[in-house]
Order: sequence, then C-alpha cells, then structure tokens
Amino acid sequence: MSVRCFLFDENVPLVIQTQLEQMGFSGTIYAVGDGVAPPKGTLDPEILIWIEAHNCLLITNNRASMPIHLQDHLAQNHHILGIIQLPKRMNIGRVLEDLILIAEAGKPDEFQDQIVYLPLV
Repeated sequence: MSVRCFLFDENVPLVIQTQLEQMGFSGTIYAVGDGVAPPKGTLDPEILIWIEAHNCLLITNNRASMPIHLQDHLAQNHHILGIIQLPKRMNIGRVLEDLILIAEAGKPDEFQDQIVYLPLV
C-alpha cells in the first residue's frame, strides 16, 4: 500500500505541487488555502487535526513551531500519518523524486507521528 494524500502548507512553492501532478501522482493533493484544505493563516494545531482527519502527509517548510505542536498533538493521544520537512535549500527535482518515492513505495504507517527530513538519503 502507498501514501495517497499530501497537504502542502502555504509556504511550499506552488511549483512542487504543479510538477508532482504533472509527473502523474495519482493521489490527492491539497494545499492550504485552496478552498478544500484549511485556509491560509490556519494555526499549526488545526493543521495537525486536519491532516489526521484526512489521513494526509503534511509537506512543510515550518521548522520553527511544527515540532512543538506535534509533541502537543501526540500528548493529547492524537496521531498523524506524518510530516515531511523540505530542505532549506531545495533542489526541486530531488524533492519531487523523494515525494514520488514516498507516494509510491512508502507504507502508510512508515512516517506515523514523525517529522521526516528531505532528502531521504
């Protein structure tokens, strides 16, 4: 089984989402502020509740507050599929390769309740 849902936070460059769709990602891609996902400006704790409810991996650039909010979320006996932290200096091609690898070969619980940092290797 593979990962079928990503939520991109509002700070992730749109080109990543666009290119991922063009590469044939067959899962669901949401972006904060897209009308279906939480609106722009949504606080981290609410984002975590949303990804838990929708069984999505969060793709983010948020290094500052997300780790703290994840700890609080887990302490309240909540669980998430996982968080993928993008590198500060992105090679877009490498990020896309890693996201496709996660989507196609990742197990649904492989990143559960964790923050995983790209690149994978």
